[in-house]
Amino acid sequence: MRDNFARCSVWLAVDGDRIVGVATRSGAWVRQLYVATDRTRAGIGQRLLDAMQAEAMAESILVDLWTFQRNAGARRFYERNGFVAIEFTDGARNEEREPDVRYRRSIREGATGG
Repeated sequence: MRDNFARCSVWLAVDGDRIVGVATRSGAWVRQLYVATDRTRAGIGQRLLDAMQAEAMAESILVDLWTFQRNAGARRFYERNGFVAIEFTDGARNEEREPDVRYRRSIREGATGG
């Protein structure tokens, strides 16, 4: 029987017994980066992204992610961290049918690749 479990890296930010942030990456794809709304602007997202990016750099891979076009806060955060928008869609291919944007950050500081 084949192993059907994809490799996924997971980082958690914990405060006491509460998870206040989570980030997951599978290969080149950031699958999620979430910080509890009452803990935003506390540096949690930055630390999670830094850990994820360090692992990706060690593996010499690019990092891609999707976010919704209307999520201005997330877009500013990713752009501030060297991600560059490489694709905009009308959302027809996502579950929410919400226009989204694909970002990429290369393994070299501040560089992008195609």
